[in-house]
Amino acid sequence: MALIPRLRRKRKEASMTLIEHLEELRSRLIVSFLAIGVGAIAGWFLFDPTVRLLREPYCDVVGQLPKPPIAGCDLVFFGAIDAVVLKLKVVAFIGLFIALPVVLYQLWAFIVPGLTDRERKLAIPFVASSVLLFAFGAVMAYYTLPRGLGFLLNFAGEPVRALLGAKEFIGFVMLMALAFGVSFEFPLLLIFLAAVGIVSSQTLRRWRRMMIVGLALVAAVITPSQDPYTMFAMLIPMVALYEGAILVTRLMKK
Repeated sequence: MALIPRLRRKRKEASMTLIEHLEELRSRLIVSFLAIGVGAIAGWFLFDPTVRLLREPYCDVVGQLPKPPIAGCDLVFFGAIDAVVLKLKVVAFIGLFIALPVVLYQLWAFIVPGLTDRERKLAIPFVASSVLLFAFGAVMAYYTLPRGLGFLLNFAGEPVRALLGAKEFIGFVMLMALAFGVSFEFPLLLIFLAAVGIVSSQTLRRWRRMMIVGLALVAAVITPSQDPYTMFAMLIPMVALYEGAILVTRLMKK
């Protein structure tokens, strides 16, 4: 008898129309945006410490420049509304980071109707692993930033002195964190594809050389700073995570 509700649920999911799928997508998006909004409220009060934290890599580089920046370690505004744009951007970024578990769960829940009961049980490991990998990527970006900044700000030599705008610099740091965080989710995607039978550990091993070249191209393109330090800081962990994905798929006997 326990099979009857399950079969009914599967038939219901299989018979969902396009309009019903779009309505479900809308509800998932609403929940995600509400979660980001709640996180942004907390982000409003975390704005000052967050900006100080994001500015630290620049302050670490200041003493290593041939000529000290015009404003020292301070960041400046170039427009009357720059402060407003900066605060809203940082608050939204913090809100997204806080709401990330909810957003990822909503993504998984939207995919779930097309999966089996066994695959649905992967929801918690999927969300937890996604958050950890994203956070790992963001931390890697943060600790790589001083070397990348040193390369970029020293590139023109002594004739040029730095004067960084607050909006542009903080946006650059957040973009770096986002690029690293999203790219570090790639092995999780491979494990998911293996779990549903699209790829296998054998396939991933056969693709190894091609994937390393592809990951190098991705790291060269999506790193905002385009410097070699940042590129290799993204590439090396991604290759290691790719090898980890192969190991996990082998343990899953896929």
